[in-house]
This record gives sequence, structure tokens and C-alpha cells, in this order.
Amino acid sequence: MKRTGVTNLPLHVGKAPRWLFDRMVKLSSAISEVIIYEYSREEFLRRISDPYWFQAFSCVLGFDWHSSGTTTTTCGALKTALKPQEHGIMVAGGKGKTSRRTPDEIEEASGLFSLSTDKIERLKYASRMAAKVDNSCVQDSYQLYHHVFIFTDKGDWTVVQQGMSEASGYARRYHWLSDEVGEFVNEPHTGVCCDREEKDVLDMAAKESEKTRKLSVDLINDNPEHLKKYFRLTREPAQKTLTQFSEVTMPRHHPVLDIDISPSGFKVLQNAYELQPKNYEELVSLKGMGPMKIRALALISDLVYGTEPSWKDPVKFSFTHGGKDGFPYPVNRRVYDHSIQTLKDAIDGAKIDKKEKHHAVRRLKDFI
Repeated sequence: MKRTGVTNLPLHVGKAPRWLFDRMVKLSSAISEVIIYEYSREEFLRRISDPYWFQAFSCVLGFDWHSSGTTTTTCGALKTALKPQEHGIMVAGGKGKTSRRTPDEIEEASGLFSLSTDKIERLKYASRMAAKVDNSCVQDSYQLYHHVFIFTDKGDWTVVQQGMSEASGYARRYHWLSDEVGEFVNEPHTGVCCDREEKDVLDMAAKESEKTRKLSVDLINDNPEHLKKYFRLTREPAQKTLTQFSEVTMPRHHPVLDIDISPSGFKVLQNAYELQPKNYEELVSLKGMGPMKIRALALISDLVYGTEPSWKDPVKFSFTHGGKDGFPYPVNRRVYDHSIQTLKDAIDGAKIDKKEKHHAVRRLKDFI
């Protein structure tokens, strides 16, 4: 599996008006049908997983080109427009509470697509792991609040999910695609597209974190009891007493790392030890293995054994197709032109009136 890109967008409040959303559903349906018919369902997934093409697609539909709502509204329009029985593609998940229904919606597809129980379970696993990696393994301060899982009747899939950073006021979009078999926790992306780079991002999915991933598993399988000395196991009381102001008592032990793990949180580590995970992906997939525990294991691995994980934001370049000044690399004209031409051909072939086509092409030109 591979994650194909990340996009940063400013947060905008409000929602698309009904007249605009209805129009987006109509246009997205027409464009999607042409791409599926002229190319394939797999090509449609590849297009959606391309951050640049997805952004252009949103602009063609008429939504604000730089708004965080681009993600949620465009995915919402696709979910309404694409019919599993008609198009062979299902859009599961969405924003907020709707995202938590993704496993149930994938389950519903077993009857519609005649997918085996094994394939359905793999799809649910892919959905869950994509969200967990971007929310827990890549600790970039963006909390996921939108998760859409798009899959075909053959079991191919793509993920479009978005996180929010209250500190920066930006939203970051993550794209995944299942066209290559790989590890969820080892370089799952082929490109990252955004203009904002965060500092001190713990990226346990980076290639540079491979030794730390392995050692994290070893620390658990060797029994986490010996890790207690490195961090607090109980939270300090929020309210101080009068005696604390009149006397000073030094603690018997202070944590080496400034990490607070609750007793219930430490129980998760003990449960993991009992299961003896075979690799890091299996460890991360366990229930309760969240950002704090992943971070704690990474820091202890670095402190005790010197296996330093990656602290670099996975953002690698500003635009998927390169920059006009050759930085960070020259524009790949063939890929760039193919992205635009695919969308333009879809508009030309769409079953919409001439005025709609004219406005859609004009918005595409404005975006380019």
C-alpha cells in the first residue's frame, strides 16, 4: 500500500449551500462516469489519490480552491453521486461521526459486490490502519476528523482523510492508494504535497525509523515491566493542598522521560506483551496503542539504545508536479499534462449542458 500525498489547507467554517452541493453532485457524477468508462475504476482511484488532481477536481466542481472544505464537500458529493450497483465503486466514511461508520459501510458492500469475508476484513483493516498511521505514527499535530474510504468491486481502494491543527489553523489532507503491496508503517507515501512544514514531527513510518520500530517491538516482547522506571504511571493531582506550600518533599523517584502513562495505559502495553506482536505493524494495530504509547517506546529506544527515529515532517515538496523554478525538482511535464488532460477529457465527455462544461473548463484554467 502507498500513501500518495499530503495537502495543507486553511480551515474555513460553514458549509456549502444546498444549491451548490446539488450542482457538485451532478457534475462529479458526470465526470466520474466518463473517467470510469474511458479509463477504468482503478484509474479513477489513482486520480482521486493524486493530491493535485483531487484539488483540480474540487475546483472544477465549483468549490473554493484553497479551503479545508474542499476535502469534506468533494468527498460528500462523490458519496452521493457514486452508486455501488451502477458504478462498481463505493464511498464509505465521511466527516466526524460519519467516519466511524466506515467499517459498517464496508461490511454492507459484501452483498453488493459479492466480496469474500477475507476481502472485506482486509478492506476494514486497510481503512483502520491508514487512519492509525496518520494519526499516531506520524505525529504532526494534525488530529484526524475526516476519513473517506473509496473501494471497487474488486477490492482496490483509496483513502482521503484530513486532520486539523488548532495551533496553526490549518487542515492537512492525506491520500492513500492500494496499487502496490507494502507495509503500512514503512514509507507508505510516494509524494507529500503542501506548503507548510512542521517542526519536530515524530515520523515512525519513515525509513529512518526502521531500527526504532524494531526495537519498540523488542521492548514490548521483553516485558514492559522494566519500562516503568522511565516514566510516570499516575497523573499528578490537578489541585494543590495547603501543605504543599508550607513544606517541600522530594519524590522518591523522578521519571527519566517527561511522559505520563496512566495505569490503564500501561495495561495496554502489558496486553501487547501477552500477544507477542511479530512486527511493528502488528504492534500498532493493537487496540489502545495510541500516539502517547508509540512516542514513549520511540523515546525509550532512543534514550537506552540510541536508535533515533525520524523527527522530520514527511512533507517533501510543495507541489506534486514540481516547481517552475526547478525547486525542489523540475516540473514533470508529461505527468502534469496527463493530470490536466484526464480531467479536461472527462469534462468534454460528461453528459452535462454546454454552459456547465464551459464554466467547468474555465475554473480548471483558472486553477492551472
